Amino acid sequence: MEEPFALIDRLRRATALVEQVPMGDAIGERGGLPRLTRAQLHEIHAPAPEAAASGAGFAIGCALTAEARPILWLRTEAAERQGGRLHGPGLIAMGLDPQDLVVVVVADDSALLRAAADGARCPGLGTVIAEGWGAMRALDLTASRRLMLAAEASGVLMILLRIGGQTVPSAAATRWAVAPAPSRALAAEAPGAPAFDLELLRRRGGPAGARWRVEWNRDTQSFDPAPLSGARLPLVADRAVAGAPPAPVRGAG
Repeated sequence: MEEPFALIDRLRRATALVEQVPMGDAIGERGGLPRLTRAQLHEIHAPAPEAAASGAGFAIGCALTAEARPILWLRTEAAERQGGRLHGPGLIAMGLDPQDLVVVVVADDSALLRAAADGARCPGLGTVIAEGWGAMRALDLTASRRLMLAAEASGVLMILLRIGGQTVPSAAATRWAVAPAPSRALAAEAPGAPAFDLELLRRRGGPAGARWRVEWNRDTQSFDPAPLSGARLPLVADRAVAGAPPAPVRGAG
């Protein structure tokens, strides 16, 4: 297994000649819901551990909506212990091809932010998701500005996924709060599409405070207005395996 930083360095060298996508606005409008676009840093907050799957699902949906693949997902060992490993079938059910995802587990928040900055400089990546749990004391305005500048230079969609912890000042273009919402059950009591309650907490250069209830549409790769009632589709599962030593690098699938 390669060390996380060695893997990121190899990805950067291999994609150094890949043409960068044009840099867009912080968000675009699609069906009334602001859409995260590339070349920016965005924060997604799941305020409680119970909302971790919703935070993960919204992050993946944003990457797919932005057509920003492949995806480098960085996690701390604490995320593996507390939240369980990423649930491959749940990711596939959202329409993510396992070949478009690389998962890297790092020791702590400081290593997470360093790896995220390295990944965000790699123009061959579409999205970098950096998942941290709790206070994230290493995260400050300087660290977030470093992530933003790297994303602006490369065209990568940089998502900071935070589970729990308080919000802190940052250079992010947008900040979202995410919680699970009921989704409609399908025929034969099959679980419905993942549904989310969203609040736009911060929008640089624009109004914030708006709320949406949406569900993920796998066929159109977009978020649609959500009906009421039903079940949820988990994206983080198998807490029993969370106590096992995490693999440093692996694909989901």
